[in-house]
Amino acid sequence: MAKSTTERRIVSVRRRVKAAAGTRKRLSVFRSSKHIYAQVIDDVEGKTLAAASSLDKDLRAKLKTGADKDAAAEVGKLLAERAAKAGVKDVVFDRGRYLYHGRVKALADGAREGGLNF
Repeated sequence: MAKSTTERRIVSVRRRVKAAAGTRKRLSVFRSSKHIYAQVIDDVEGKTLAAASSLDKDLRAKLKTGADKDAAAEVGKLLAERAAKAGVKDVVFDRGRYLYHGRVKALADGAREGGLNF
């Protein structure tokens, strides 16, 4: 069965990310029209080590909306903090099917500010 363009893009990006990762964990991003989600995944174990989203109670109080660059930056900082508690410092960034622009870039910058290296 033929894959859609979106599915091919996801598979292509994920293949390159996993090849470049080596032993590093993967920071995966999902963006919806109203919120943004991110998680740090250990592909060897198949486990999520840390996760954050614009739906978290900590962030909902101080964010006007979950669908802007400010929200994405805050999610990135929160994720970096939770990843540090889990003992993760070095990750590889998996943008999924999204271009590295706008909210996805803001999340990445926030995670870097929080102390993640990629």
